[in-house]
Amino acid sequence: LTEQARSSLQAGKADEAIRTLERAMNLNPSNGENFYYLAEAWVMKGNLRQAQEFNRLAALHLKNDAGWMARVAEQAEKIRGAGGR
Repeated sequence: LTEQARSSLQAGKADEAIRTLERAMNLNPSNGENFYYLAEAWVMKGNLRQAQEFNRLAALHLKNDAGWMARVAEQAEKIRGAGGR
């Protein structure tokens, strides 16, 4: 489901990605990648508050993975640069 959602995001289909990621979260609520991609989807939709929250959750779940944490930090900067806090 995570890969399916990532493909939806690449195709610019944020709503489809969000629906898929919500299903994925129900199956595996500790998968930080799902939170990361949810943040991406909400950035795409212009809802920076939601994006910030999912970015925060991604950081919480991916804190032990240096590669993902670099992506999460980059995403946080992108959200701030787009007008988030």
